[in-house]
Amino acid sequence: MKTQSLLVTAIVASLTLNALQTPTHAQAAAAALDTRIVKLVDSVSEERLQQLLLKLVSFKTRNTCSDASAPDGVGAARQWIFDELKRSSARLQVSFDTYTVATVRGCTGPIELRNIMALLPGKSARRIYVSGHYDSVNLGPRGQQAGNSGGAAAAASAPTTRPGAAPQAPGEPASPDQPPAPRPVRDPNIVAPGANDDGSGTVLSMELARVFAESGIEFDATLVFMTVAGEEQGLVGAGAHAKKAKDENIQVQAWFNNDIVGGSRGGDGITDGATIRLYSEGPEDSPSRSLAMFAQRIAAQYVPSHRVRLMARRDRFSRGGDHSALNAHGFAAIGFRESRENYSKQHGPNDTIDGVDFRYLAQNARVNAAGMATLALAPPPPVVTGARGAPTLDRAPSGYDAHLRWTQSPGAAGYRVFWRNAWAPDWEHDVAVGNVTQYTFPHMNIDDWVFGVAAVDAAGHESTVSAYVSPPRTDGGA
Repeated sequence: MKTQSLLVTAIVASLTLNALQTPTHAQAAAAALDTRIVKLVDSVSEERLQQLLLKLVSFKTRNTCSDASAPDGVGAARQWIFDELKRSSARLQVSFDTYTVATVRGCTGPIELRNIMALLPGKSARRIYVSGHYDSVNLGPRGQQAGNSGGAAAAASAPTTRPGAAPQAPGEPASPDQPPAPRPVRDPNIVAPGANDDGSGTVLSMELARVFAESGIEFDATLVFMTVAGEEQGLVGAGAHAKKAKDENIQVQAWFNNDIVGGSRGGDGITDGATIRLYSEGPEDSPSRSLAMFAQRIAAQYVPSHRVRLMARRDRFSRGGDHSALNAHGFAAIGFRESRENYSKQHGPNDTIDGVDFRYLAQNARVNAAGMATLALAPPPPVVTGARGAPTLDRAPSGYDAHLRWTQSPGAAGYRVFWRNAWAPDWEHDVAVGNVTQYTFPHMNIDDWVFGVAAVDAAGHESTVSAYVSPPRTDGGA
């Protein structure tokens, strides 16, 4: 490819000033839709989601610590998921992603933990994941108060009692000098239907495996549809897979996590079937934040009736999800959550299928599908850092300009440059710059603006935006 320096002349500068008046979102909404993605999104079936969930909740429990040999327990449930994924399409490569874990919170002795993954091979090795956790838990009445999480946050917040202190009665508030009583050890084999937490995310991932495999589209990226174990014990299954991916240099480009995404009516009686929350770990312009903004932008194009509400935090207060395990190993991962939760129907026997709105769940599946399909067809995002991790952004040629450089992305036919005021949370402007690997904005102070660049293929599929941001200081210097 011919690499050229694009120095903006007065005429091009005038065009750039016009582009400043056009917001990114308006340009994105006006972009031509890929009819193949439209068909793929439309093929998500409410009926199949319901059929899958009816079967999944028929197992007495899917608790990771429960008896795996029981005919209605976690072992039988994961085998059914495995068999159903294989039955969905011959194009899917289905396997158990198995780990032996010596110590798992709430379990007795070593546990064999099995994630189930269905891989749809693409033209490249880079991977895009969608997941839900198939394990369930019944924590009893206290586990359903104030949205108490079974994930990583719950482990950190588990109360303890000081030696010699009087035991606290269940539900009794702690006195200032007496911590709450510890949770009793619970039987992992009691009923735990887990319809919404997280049967909803599990069947969403299973349905998308079918939809993508049957689409007939040849994706550039490899797609992985995963149902994860051990989330309620502290993100164990996702963490084990993330460590393996990092150790083996598996190219995890993006992870779409779905946990509690089926309920449209909250415990406060308010119904919202038209929005979904999307959480992403910072700091601003992190790969996860970029992925979240991308997912919102694509959803607005392909599922305009369903609004993605971006949340600039890792997850809900004192709660966790499997995407955080990926973040901890340096991967871009985001977490979808229903907009109105009903805490009384989580982590207990009341988490039944009547709390799931399948129209709402299908819409959330379509949002995931649109983002994944676009990302899997687009080139990988450009690299905008040098060998030492510094952004390839300078003030050349005048010393007062914004000069952007990036590395060519495989399969890119062109690039789109984004920019915004340094205080703004999302991109405000963009311009297509052609098939080049550098671009100059004259008289734009790089201290006052944030810049980014995305790769675009010949059909118009656009990658996530790679932002030019300085790495955090570690020496404490000025």
